[in-house]
Amino acid sequence: MPEEAKGRPPGLIGPVGPRGEPREKVKLLDLREKAVVEDTLVDAEYAERDAVRIRADGVVLRHCEIRNGMNDAVEVYAKDVLIENCRIHHFLKGTYEKQSDAHGITGCPTRLTIRNCEIYYVSGDSAQFDPGREPWTDVLIENCEFWTGPLPEDAAGFHKGEQPGENALDTKQRAKNPRSRIVVRNSVFHGWKKGGQIANASALNLKNHVDARVENCVFYDNEIALRLRGVTGAYGGAQVEARDCAFLTCDIAVRAEDKIANLKLVNPAYGAGVATRLTGNTGPGLSIIGEREAPSLEDLLRKK
Repeated sequence: MPEEAKGRPPGLIGPVGPRGEPREKVKLLDLREKAVVEDTLVDAEYAERDAVRIRADGVVLRHCEIRNGMNDAVEVYAKDVLIENCRIHHFLKGTYEKQSDAHGITGCPTRLTIRNCEIYYVSGDSAQFDPGREPWTDVLIENCEFWTGPLPEDAAGFHKGEQPGENALDTKQRAKNPRSRIVVRNSVFHGWKKGGQIANASALNLKNHVDARVENCVFYDNEIALRLRGVTGAYGGAQVEARDCAFLTCDIAVRAEDKIANLKLVNPAYGAGVATRLTGNTGPGLSIIGEREAPSLEDLLRKK
């Protein structure tokens, strides 16, 4: 698995410390050799290409702000990449009526760590692996905040008040490939709700031939917090364990589809505004342990 957090208080939820405080400004980055890129503003100025392309192993992207594009913000086709303390926003392709994908972080990585990052206002998914369903694995997302909401002003082909985006995280894979692994922990997801660009808006859309573990995360103001999908033809089905997560102000906390098997919900906490805790159809092996009431959102997100 990717690099573990060091020196971080256990259980602290959401971003920790400053994100995206750059000094140097560039328009685009194409990283084809191992490098450490820090303190950089990447302003794509709404160019119709990826703002940052990472095709070399061992790249570090730290303390960067990446903004204003009409394609993907960061594409990763490499191993052992760290994206840390970054702010990624305003990647808007197409229009509100004609939805088109511009993702925050995507690609086909192996051992990718996304830590202490904030991603918002993208017309695709905040993170998606892999659009082409090629082999990828060992992605760690921790202490991040992925969100969306009505745009405060016109941007690209979108208008003020329109809400861009599909999901905070979307997983894709083929059953013939090795099962992809992803861990999401200590993170916050909000804003994926009715009024956005797609029906059935969800924070985490976990599907296809993946093994996903979601730990100590907070979901609020979402139509669906966890959309979990079983076997669908050649794409296989997800294996999901969600542990110590809290759900507030969600129409549906967990929606199971396609008879997803071996779903594990451990210590789920449900708070105010959750209309439905679990719905849909599950397959064999469903395990729900330790349901409880959630603390207030303020308590859940308190910082030290």
